[in-house]
Amino acid sequence: MLSACVSVAAALVSLAAPPSPALAAAAPAHASPPGHHHGDGAALTAEADPAEAAVIGEEHAREHARRRSAVKGPKDYPQSKRTAGLAALKASQQKTNALFDASRFGRFTEFFPSPDFGVHTALLPTGKVLLFSFERVETNPTKETGPTDRIGATNAGRAFLWDPAKGTGARAFKKVEPPTVLMPDGTYTPRPAPFFCAGHAFLPNGMVGVFGGNTGGKGGSGAKLSFVFDPWTETWYRNQDMAVGRWYPSVVTGADGRQIIMSGQSERGTGTPTPVVERFPALRHPVPWRTYDIPVGLAAERLRADAPFRNDYPHLFSLRDGMIYGLGRDADQQWLFDPVKETRADLPRRPADFRGYGSAVPLPAGFRGPDSVLVLGGDPHDPNTYRLSGGAWTTEEPRAFGRTQDDTLILPDGTLLTVNGALSTRDYGHGPFNPQADLSYRQIELRDARGHWKLGPSQRLPRGYHSNALVLPDGRMMVTGDELQQIANDPDIKDAMDGSIELYEPAYLHRGGARPALDRVPGGELGYGAGFEVGSSTAAAVTRAVLLAPTTVTHAVNTSQRHLELPITGVRGSAIGLRTPPGAADAPPGYYMLFLLDAKGVPSTAKWVKLGGRR
Repeated sequence: MLSACVSVAAALVSLAAPPSPALAAAAPAHASPPGHHHGDGAALTAEADPAEAAVIGEEHAREHARRRSAVKGPKDYPQSKRTAGLAALKASQQKTNALFDASRFGRFTEFFPSPDFGVHTALLPTGKVLLFSFERVETNPTKETGPTDRIGATNAGRAFLWDPAKGTGARAFKKVEPPTVLMPDGTYTPRPAPFFCAGHAFLPNGMVGVFGGNTGGKGGSGAKLSFVFDPWTETWYRNQDMAVGRWYPSVVTGADGRQIIMSGQSERGTGTPTPVVERFPALRHPVPWRTYDIPVGLAAERLRADAPFRNDYPHLFSLRDGMIYGLGRDADQQWLFDPVKETRADLPRRPADFRGYGSAVPLPAGFRGPDSVLVLGGDPHDPNTYRLSGGAWTTEEPRAFGRTQDDTLILPDGTLLTVNGALSTRDYGHGPFNPQADLSYRQIELRDARGHWKLGPSQRLPRGYHSNALVLPDGRMMVTGDELQQIANDPDIKDAMDGSIELYEPAYLHRGGARPALDRVPGGELGYGAGFEVGSSTAAAVTRAVLLAPTTVTHAVNTSQRHLELPITGVRGSAIGLRTPPGAADAPPGYYMLFLLDAKGVPSTAKWVKLGGRR
């Protein structure tokens, strides 16, 4: 078989055969509504050549097709152009950032290749970062990279782990391929699950529930797929399919540890968002609590309430009252869901009109869980921010300018940071599918404890659609995503490193002196409203203790963020007494990063603690 593989590859490597007429007819291009520009029908496929597949097998032939596509890509968009683009961005970043004092604005540090685009990211309680997306079908960034409208084997997903403890080289990444599935697309061709553009949230045992994906065709159609990723064994597990297909759904973890799933384009294709709300796992199944409680083959169940969002990826939040707040893109679709009574009620209309891909953050509220949400971005012509609190909206201080595709994070000191952004979907300021970008969107924005914003330094790449960011346990911020910009500025398009990651050090890491030390935390579960002790060799310098929930984010939708101050009940030598939040509505059960901070707001490196007694 090896000799046959070599001979066939030698005969075909110089050829880049066009897709067969049958395949082309099976995957027509479809016009997309505003906000949906995944597929333009112009992408090169990487379908296996039938003659080659007959000799070496479908999957092996498909890999050869990918390689031929990679060879062809640089001819359409030469490597010299990518290299020059990256060099220009590095030079302009250095020039801009020379004006910013790191002790006031922080600084961007390392920039390095990644094997994945990072369309979806999640910080795991092991300290590793899960990145997943799709197998690209195009290396020309002026064309659609993803296989949204592809039918068959090229419509596939992929996933990797990045271990920050291993640095930034290729050895720091590990492939964790999703399960092989047979999609109901008429071909039933085996491929790694196409779970890109899914929704996700954390379970109490630290696993990530992932729901939905893309079946292919129809401008993008929803998949019924349901998975969990186990960070402890670094393995994917499949559960029973959902009741409906979902492409672009949102997921949030409630106070009981179960996940609520809403919206997403159905299996009928783009333009058919589903109103069906589902809960995982179904009430007849226990909530996965321990690290070895692995959900396999579990079912979700439909709630009595529906969620008829006209547009997908709504922002979902579980606030301190135990309710689920569903904040849609449309101003008149702001809803309150009771996950126990399974009812939906109207919230007041948001002051702003339609908001596309913008961020939203549950604002820190001391030792209790959040009771208000700040909505940002989503309209390049509106820099205002909007706060929902006490059942009413207020217009808050604006950022420097409007942007979409932004990511806003809560930092350990309780301040906010916005990174990434663009004019609109696939448009960086000079037309769609044009990698040239308005570089102003590269500047971060910082919000202090009083709610005032200021512009900060620039990241290396402009990152818009599919950009992501999260806070690491050492207090740094990781930035990734936006496959078009990553491909347009790839230092070597022929290698296996399709993406890139950039690291940012907030100002609190540049204030001089030693950081607080967090040497010891309890190893077991912590109940609510309970006292516990941690050990610190710098206990006398500690003035605050905070819990920061890990982030799992995609498409500017981050439902997992949470920041809580823990009361300090006493200090005895190296022992610091703390108290956990009052209840599960304040902080849903699961893993949190615990930071100790000094009077300057400088955090320790976090350690992981688990909240919530077993149910």
